[in-house]
Amino acid sequence: MSGWVGRRWIGSNRLPLTSSKVAALTGKPGVGKTTAMIKVANLLTRDGVGLAGFYSREVRVKGIRVGFELVDIVSGDVYELAWAKQGHGPRVGKYLVNIANVEKMARQLVGEISGKCDAVLVDEVGPMELLSKGFVDAVETILHGGKPSLFTVHYAAKHPLVTKLKELAGQYLFTLDFHNRDAIPGLVYSVMKGWLKD
Repeated sequence: MSGWVGRRWIGSNRLPLTSSKVAALTGKPGVGKTTAMIKVANLLTRDGVGLAGFYSREVRVKGIRVGFELVDIVSGDVYELAWAKQGHGPRVGKYLVNIANVEKMARQLVGEISGKCDAVLVDEVGPMELLSKGFVDAVETILHGGKPSLFTVHYAAKHPLVTKLKELAGQYLFTLDFHNRDAIPGLVYSVMKGWLKD
């Protein structure tokens, strides 16, 4: 694979690999981080790679965003993450975060990564999820497990775990924008496939 990604040329030679096997996507809200991760997941699944993890998605009613859900990649289980103007829990913006559900998802994730999965995808490491100690611990478990992993990380979050993920990803921290977002999933897929061969 070769071509321009942002302002960087990616040549056709095999890409260098990091010892941490961590890649991360970041970018401003609405740029398509979740969409990019799902594309990577689909490419890996097509190749028979066993995945663990989850992605987040908006919940809209009559075109208005009213909340967020977490969707387990393996089981398809759906957990309410946050809702506007109802529920209980800490507030992030206009949303009340369901910490109990984040904890459930985190426990499920830890169970999946201890099994036969080959790679882990987590969307996203952001202000809502980071309110859960169980979630933070689950991400640390992934990082210590050594399996190829892809995270989306909140663009502006200052949490120590976000900083750590960005540092571990190094050259494989990709900042998505409207110009490069179509090219990034294929690049990340190539990187993770290389890691899986090691």
